[in-house]
Amino acid sequence: MCRSIHRLYNIDPPVTSDEVQGAALQYVRKISGAAKASQANAAAFEKAVQDVADISRRLLGELVSSAPPRDRALDLARPR
Repeated sequence: MCRSIHRLYNIDPPVTSDEVQGAALQYVRKISGAAKASQANAAAFEKAVQDVADISRRLLGELVSSAPPRDRALDLARPR
């Protein structure tokens, strides 16, 4: 149904707004059990995605780390 949600904090280059929005969409899809909302639930689905994205951006902005940023390319290339 959805891909794994990747690390969004303390990576180089920094996360984009589209990546945060994509992760929020994946999260809402996963917990709702629906890849796409029905017409009856579309408004609630979209509001949930926006709320999760907003909270995620706030969290990412408030986190503090003394570790150097991780290289995104290396993380993606590493086999799971």
